[in-house]
Amino acid sequence: MIYTGKAHARAGLVGNPSDGYFGKTISFIICNFTAGVTIWESPHFEILPTHGDLAKYDSIDGFLRDQKLFGYYGGMRLMKAAVKKFHDHFRKQNAPLETKRNFTMQFQSDIPRLVGLSGSSGIVVATFRALMNFYGVDIAKEIMPGLVLSVERDELGITAGLQDRVIQTYEGLVYMNFDRQLLESRGYGDYQYLKPNEMPPLYVAYDAERAEISDVTHRNLKALWEKGDPVVVGAMDKLRLLVDRGKSAIDNCDWDELHKVTNENFEIRKTIMPIAPENQRMIDVARSVGVSAKFAGSGGAICGIYHGEKQYQDLVKALGEIKCAVLKPTVN
Repeated sequence: MIYTGKAHARAGLVGNPSDGYFGKTISFIICNFTAGVTIWESPHFEILPTHGDLAKYDSIDGFLRDQKLFGYYGGMRLMKAAVKKFHDHFRKQNAPLETKRNFTMQFQSDIPRLVGLSGSSGIVVATFRALMNFYGVDIAKEIMPGLVLSVERDELGITAGLQDRVIQTYEGLVYMNFDRQLLESRGYGDYQYLKPNEMPPLYVAYDAERAEISDVTHRNLKALWEKGDPVVVGAMDKLRLLVDRGKSAIDNCDWDELHKVTNENFEIRKTIMPIAPENQRMIDVARSVGVSAKFAGSGGAICGIYHGEKQYQDLVKALGEIKCAVLKPTVN
């Protein structure tokens, strides 16, 4: 029998990167891209390699290009860490899982890699869902994002926040409040689905050549925040207030206000994090046709609000000239 699990890409609409600093965010799922994990029973426990894990290339040039874009990181380490944390969780619940029932697992993903669309956490969420199907168990929705984060943070030393794991677990369009008291008392924040009368006119664009390891920048930001750097702390306070404005705009279907909010988000981000020239160019080109623009995640992908089909087509043309792909996200 075959067991599967899947997760989608995501974009942070307002508030990122405050999720790792007891802030607030609004995010949406991007069903256009999917990470899927497949499990089937087998004589031995095995994780099959896929792209990023392979050691065979057509040429040295092919290897060097792959290494430049994706570094030395593949999906196998994510699945290994996920399997361990999954079993740890149920042991801590005094409900250990059967460990003599072997299986083979493999992932496939079309989420653009290392451009801030959460491909890595997507693999972990998909692995957890496949394992839940295989073992016939469940993990509460509000608990799962913290477990997924612990896979990357505790097992692999990746600096990250809860936002990506929340939206990939909940899906849809979600408001998140990572209030410190809530997180420290119960382990999860306040997560609310946003269901306006109509969905915001969202776009997402990305440059597949702009691959970066996102946690390097986040490690530097974390160090400044822990030292109480006034610029960083002040920026996080501004982002919390900005999310409240964004939530109100979405509830009222006020896309002009949401346009302003998303632009302001990027300007606040610029005060605390370095912006690569190529990423700034994406923002500038997008804004040149009248849309709003901010990072969807760590860099390499942007998102925002467009106004009408003509403006969207202008955006596609302008970003296409700098080799960026543009899409309208499917938000379930």
